Amino acid sequence: MDLPIDNQRLLRTSVGDFLLEECRLQLPGQMISILHVAAMLTQTDESHFLLETANPLPYGIALWASTIALGQAIISQENEFRDKQVLELGAGTGLPGIVASSLGAKRVVQTDKNNLAMILCKRNCELNDIKTIEHRLEDWTNWNNAEKYDWIIGSDIFYSVDMHPHLMRIFESNLSQSGRILISDPFRGGSMPLFELMEENGWSVSISKWSISDNKKPRYVGIFELSK
Repeated sequence: MDLPIDNQRLLRTSVGDFLLEECRLQLPGQMISILHVAAMLTQTDESHFLLETANPLPYGIALWASTIALGQAIISQENEFRDKQVLELGAGTGLPGIVASSLGAKRVVQTDKNNLAMILCKRNCELNDIKTIEHRLEDWTNWNNAEKYDWIIGSDIFYSVDMHPHLMRIFESNLSQSGRILISDPFRGGSMPLFELMEENGWSVSISKWSISDNKKPRYVGIFELSK
């Protein structure tokens, strides 16, 4: 059952009501707004959020440095997303998929396992008047989507080593023949072996390094582009 959002800035859930913050991202010729419950821009922010045992919020409705970096990376390749089919894994607040749609992607399918994250993701699409995005509750361990996509995107989705085989299966089954994958990752220790394994298995892997900061200590994020 969907949890209701009373208005643009209030997220009402079964564990309490939360006022949402707003992040604005400049795109060529337009500005998009993303509502979120907290911004995790630095390593310290992240550590406090994840170690706060009293925090009832799923991490999917926070705004992470990797999400912002992925959005910026998509902006830097805006012509590569125009008229393309895009699958977003672990959409959370929805920023990268909203950027892709705003830049002319023909169709974006945003997926997440968490219902609350999916509700906030939909709210952010409504806030930005996005009409070309579909939303689906999906579990990587029980994945039944057989469609092909020109791009598969995801921010910080390799955090759990147990999920790596499931993500590899999705990449192999859902990426079109000439498609590409764009993943942001804050250089987590468990992620690097997977990128190395993919390269060993015939994937082309390129990396660029991005810095995300709000005048505090910067958080470095890798943008990994993969293709076969």
